[in-house]
Amino acid sequence: MFVNAKPEKPLPVQSNPVILCRLDDIPDGGTRGYPDTDPATIVLVRSGDEVRAFENRCPHTGAPMEWRRHQFLSFDDYHLACGIHGALFRPDDGFCVAGPCSGASLMPVTVRVVDGCVLLDTD
Repeated sequence: MFVNAKPEKPLPVQSNPVILCRLDDIPDGGTRGYPDTDPATIVLVRSGDEVRAFENRCPHTGAPMEWRRHQFLSFDDYHLACGIHGALFRPDDGFCVAGPCSGASLMPVTVRVVDGCVLLDTD
């Protein structure tokens, strides 16, 4: 005989991370867009074994930022750059240091690196 019972507390929701790419798919000090389409919706920025991610939308116009597929860095490879108006963003926190949206920031996206894979947390 089976008895239907409700748990006293809701069961924990399991996180379902999405694999964006392998860490090695992003050059160290470089960028990559995800998904692998043009334009991408997420900008991935690698520094060693760390990856930061931002929405691929310039705060000035909301337009995608890459000036070429997977290319989000300024010509000196120091800042993230908007390919439309040339706004420059710090790659560590997405803060705009120059351009028409100076003082604004890119929207961060939560990612983590596990076993050589870059994962998007969907929670």
